[in-house]
Amino acid sequence: MAFLTLENLSKQYGATWAVASTSLAIEQGEFVSLLGPSGCGKTTTLQMIAGFVEASAGRVLLGGRDITHAKPASRGLGVVFQSYALFPHMSVRDNVAFGLRMRKVPAPELAQRVNQALALVRLGAHAERYPRELSGGQRQRVALARALVIAPPVLLLDEPLSNLDAHLREEMQFEIRRIQREVNITTLMVTHDQAEALSISDRVVVMEAGRVTQVDAPYRLYEHPRTRFISDFVGKANALPGSLADNAGPQVDPQGSLQLSLRPEKIDLCLPGQGRLQGEVLARFFLGSQWLYRLRTPVGELTVVQRDDGQPAMKKAHCWA
Repeated sequence: MAFLTLENLSKQYGATWAVASTSLAIEQGEFVSLLGPSGCGKTTTLQMIAGFVEASAGRVLLGGRDITHAKPASRGLGVVFQSYALFPHMSVRDNVAFGLRMRKVPAPELAQRVNQALALVRLGAHAERYPRELSGGQRQRVALARALVIAPPVLLLDEPLSNLDAHLREEMQFEIRRIQREVNITTLMVTHDQAEALSISDRVVVMEAGRVTQVDAPYRLYEHPRTRFISDFVGKANALPGSLADNAGPQVDPQGSLQLSLRPEKIDLCLPGQGRLQGEVLARFFLGSQWLYRLRTPVGELTVVQRDDGQPAMKKAHCWA
C-alpha cells in the first residue's frame, strides 16, 4: 500500500465540484507535484489532505490510517503556505521552535532539533534575526525549517515559490529538492509553473477543471501528453492536423480527427533547400540562451526554439525546418 493515498477525494461547493473523484497513491519519500492552472482544484486537494477543507466525498489514508475527518493538528503534517505565515514578532529561532513548543518538547531536545533544522536550510547564522530582516528566499527557508522540525510524515507545499523573483525561484526550487532528498520526506507540492514541476518532481499530476488528467514522470509527461490541454500547458507545442495510416492499429478510431503535437525545440532551422518544409520568418525574439521564431509554413504557423550558439539570428526571408 502507498504511504499517502487519496481515494475518490471530492469537494463540492453548491452545484460546483471543485475537485471530483481524485485518486492518487504516493510512495514514501516521493516528491509529487500537483500542476494546473488557477481554479483547477489543486490547492483544494492539498487543503483536504491537510484538513483545512472538509472533503465532500472520498478518503485520505496516511500509512494505512484513515485521516479524512481528523483535525489538522492531529494529522501531524508539515505545511508551507504561499505567504510563509511567519510570526513577525518572533526571531527565526522562535519561529522554527513554535511547533515544538506547542507539543511541549523538553528544552534540551527542542534546542537540538531547532539547530538541526536551521543547519538543514543553511540559516544557522541568522537564528536571531527577524523575518523583516531576511530576503524572500531566506523567509521561505525559515518556513521550510518550521514545517520540518516537527518531523512530519508528509510535507505539503502550497505554491512555495510564487512570491519570489525569477532568479530566486530557480535557485530555491533546487534547494527544496536538496532538502527533501536529504531528509527523505514524502512531499506534495502545488504549483502552476510547469518548469518548476518538471525540474524537481518524481511524478507530476496534471489537473484540469477539478479532475486529474495525467499522472506521469516529468519526461514522459512532456514527451507523451495525453490531451491537447496537457500538450499546451506543459511547455510550448505546435498543434498540426494529421491523418491516419491504414495500419494505425485497433486502438485508433479511423473516423476520428487527429492532431500532432510538435515541440518547438524539435524543429531545426537550416538553409533553403536542405530541409523538408519551407517557412517564412514572421518574427524572432532573443531569450538569452535561445532564439524563438514564428514561421509561416504550408501547414500553418509554427513556433521554433533554437539554442543561441553565438551566431546572428536567421535574417533570410525563408528557411527550412
